[in-house]
Amino acid sequence: MPETVVANEDLAALGCDSNWIVQRTGILERRRAAPEQATSDLALAAARKCLERANLAPSEVDLILVATITPDQASPSTACHLQRQLGCIAPAMDLNAACAGFMYGLVTGSQFVATGAARNVLVVGAEVMSRTINPQDVKTYPLFGDGAGAVLLRPTQDSSKGLLSYTLGAEGCGGQMLCIPSGGSRLPLTAQSIAEGAHFLHMEGRAVFKWAVRVVADSTRDCLAHSQVAVKDLDMMILHQANTRIIDAAVSDFNIDPDKVYVNLDRFGNTSAASIPLALDEVMSAGRIGPGSKLLLCGFGSGLAWGTAVMQL
Repeated sequence: MPETVVANEDLAALGCDSNWIVQRTGILERRRAAPEQATSDLALAAARKCLERANLAPSEVDLILVATITPDQASPSTACHLQRQLGCIAPAMDLNAACAGFMYGLVTGSQFVATGAARNVLVVGAEVMSRTINPQDVKTYPLFGDGAGAVLLRPTQDSSKGLLSYTLGAEGCGGQMLCIPSGGSRLPLTAQSIAEGAHFLHMEGRAVFKWAVRVVADSTRDCLAHSQVAVKDLDMMILHQANTRIIDAAVSDFNIDPDKVYVNLDRFGNTSAASIPLALDEVMSAGRIGPGSKLLLCGFGSGLAWGTAVMQL
């Protein structure tokens, strides 16, 4: 995580109300990348930490997937920058599914491992969201933070481990509810589009909230049913850290122990594709999950897109 911590009170000069932020989102503070840091720099730190824990040399990585909507540049991919900085020889590609990006990367990487096409897949969620949001948008600017997290996927002979069920989906008809309008081939960056703030994230908060609550609940039910895992048997539920109200509303029907619903949104804000791997790192480091633990993971966001999975470590 970047070292700079930005508390709600630090945003008062921009017109942001600390009490409103807490009441509407649950966020107390977030991290900000230093001016010289790019997404690949955060991804590199997370990747090195992950490989060190796994006792795996970078040279043994044979696929790199980076989930991000804040690449270093349009081309080459952030994954290729990461591959170069790690010093390994491996195919590398970015995945753009916004806040669902890590789940798309997890499922994609798992297929490479399951088919034998790769043995050591590095999946990274990394974002510098602070450079996509308008400081004058007091309802959106406080929500996002910067960060990166990584996992390593490897084959196992134990069929009870890995992904037990998953679902990926998209509803592109809602894409305009959460988007960055300019900067692509549809609306290239121009002096006018920049002056209009079209290069910043646009979000219809109320509509996105309703959609997120529905899709998290529905996809969770589907994955639990297909995996034949009961809610009581889950050791941890980790949802994309978008908003505590979304998390509370989405899990309200499942009668799950609140201690099993992990939340670090208060300290990191919404880190988009980085939120789930960051949470995984924290719960593993704290010893709250380990080999044999059953998890439910769910990412959801711009696209509109989502990915949910039940897995056993």
